Amino acid sequence: MLLESILKLKVDELKSFDVALHAGSLVAIMTYFWKDLWGLLKNWKLGAYILVATIPAVIAGFTLENWLDEIFRDPKLVLSMLGILALFFLIAEYLHSDKKPIPFNLKNTFIMGLAQAVALIPGISRSGSVIGMGLMQGIKREEAAKFSFLLGIPAIGGAILLTAFKVYREQELLPGWDVVLVGFSVSAVVGYLTIAFLMRFLKTHSLRVFAIYLGIVVLSGSLIISLQN
Repeated sequence: MLLESILKLKVDELKSFDVALHAGSLVAIMTYFWKDLWGLLKNWKLGAYILVATIPAVIAGFTLENWLDEIFRDPKLVLSMLGILALFFLIAEYLHSDKKPIPFNLKNTFIMGLAQAVALIPGISRSGSVIGMGLMQGIKREEAAKFSFLLGIPAIGGAILLTAFKVYREQELLPGWDVVLVGFSVSAVVGYLTIAFLMRFLKTHSLRVFAIYLGIVVLSGSLIISLQN
């Protein structure tokens, strides 16, 4: 959304294209975690936790989607949400402890699902909010990251199907299919490389570096938008 605004594109008309980019991310997630997805056939309890944790995002998506788009689909508010996310990362790391890692259970996975629902607000990272909430629940950093990506599969998949239905009904429009294909392909490749990096990085590093990164994005984005105005 920030890049769309900086490039002077019609942000409000590109929501369906954003979801097409998420389709590339979904392919990246399913490709990287295919062994874990296959393992869910045996680890049915984790699969059940994922389904239960998806419920808050489904309810919020169906009831608040239009309101969230109307209120928050604005570059300045996106920057504000990124700043809040950076602060959340710092709080999550402060409260996290690796001494006694807690296994997944119905309570902590549902709370992580609530974090995913909050991430429907533009500017709040879906994976970042779930990972941070997992840390606050005492879950190991890399395990929280893996659960975050697995949790994203039904949520992202549902959003893609809903958007495809709206495009079919001509309630929303997509740009040319050449543009969609390029965006999808780049998203899938970059998404896979990013996931691979993140899973390795979080084994020995914290989210604090991402808080610093978000702070730089907020300052840079605010400066660019103010200069354009």
